[in-house]
Amino acid sequence: MENSLILLLLLLLCLFVLVTTVVSKSTIEPCTGSDSCPALLGYTLYADLKLSEVAALFHVDPLAILAANAFDPTVPDVEDHILPAGLLLRIPTRCSCADGIRRSLAARYRTRPGDSLAFIAGSVFGGLAAPDQIREANSIPDPSALDVGRSLVIPLPCTCFNLSDNFLPAVYLSYVVRDGDSIPGIAAMYSTTVTDIMNVNSLGGPSAISPGDVLAIPLPACTSMFPKYASDFGLVVANGTYAITAGRCVQCSCGPGNLNLYCTPASLSVSCSSMQCRGSNLMLGNITAKSTSAGCNVTSCNYNGFVNGSIVTNATSASLADTPTDDAVARSISCSDGTAIAATTRWRYANTNAVIAEVFDSAGGIRSSRCFSCNRS
Repeated sequence: MENSLILLLLLLLCLFVLVTTVVSKSTIEPCTGSDSCPALLGYTLYADLKLSEVAALFHVDPLAILAANAFDPTVPDVEDHILPAGLLLRIPTRCSCADGIRRSLAARYRTRPGDSLAFIAGSVFGGLAAPDQIREANSIPDPSALDVGRSLVIPLPCTCFNLSDNFLPAVYLSYVVRDGDSIPGIAAMYSTTVTDIMNVNSLGGPSAISPGDVLAIPLPACTSMFPKYASDFGLVVANGTYAITAGRCVQCSCGPGNLNLYCTPASLSVSCSSMQCRGSNLMLGNITAKSTSAGCNVTSCNYNGFVNGSIVTNATSASLADTPTDDAVARSISCSDGTAIAATTRWRYANTNAVIAEVFDSAGGIRSSRCFSCNRS
């Protein structure tokens, strides 16, 4: 009788463990071949860390972290800037095909006294990693006996999905669900939709997530049209952020109000090749507007890739009819009164030969609005 009671208690205990143990889910993208794509990791800092320390953890350029989070790259000694614990960052990475699934294999971690795989996965890497995956990736026979000072490869979840979402350009962010999160809240945070998140992650309903799950979040993005022989071919930039390219000479921005990639000289102290458009007085990123009988002719100097150490630019012109439109986006328009609009601006027609420049803040709100005339022919 006593043995039967003990057996019953053991069975109840096992049942309790099975019911209360929550296994985190992660969206996995099968793959073949050796291709890769740009992706983002949603990483929450487990401690106060310098930017350089975060960059070393994920084996990425500190400047790329600044760009992915739309931080100012010109802050003095920015690599020594301390980021607070709990801060949620976007970490850029390359999403590779390894063992038939998409994973990022760039992150490295050197073990310290007292470390465990659970601590490394759950705390140091913010729940992005899984202890079993770290053990398998590093062929660790006994996870309870880690050698101090060993460099570990940390496999992290990522997705490509052809860099598209509903046939529109997108970059995918691996996001660790936190306590209190909801799919509508996550969708609002990243300017996407509940339906898109549910479809991408094959979720049965808006409540089918738990803390610790890793979701693939599609972020609207700007794509580039650089030639294949350019070193920055295939550049994709998430909405509301930027990328530094061409040997740190060019900054290519996306949004926030428009998904057309816009490139200008970067504000960094480096030596750069010429950025003047051939056959034009315009420099990279400059735009001029001149009135015509049909409306206004806009000429711009655009970035076309980094080829053999040189910045390639090309001048393009377009005519806009004398009707109200919000289609054109510019950051620097030379106006007939000699005023240059140099900020995040959107310009549109109000009436004949008139251009309204709307200057936006970082959140996309209109900060000011001024009316200018096009240059006279």
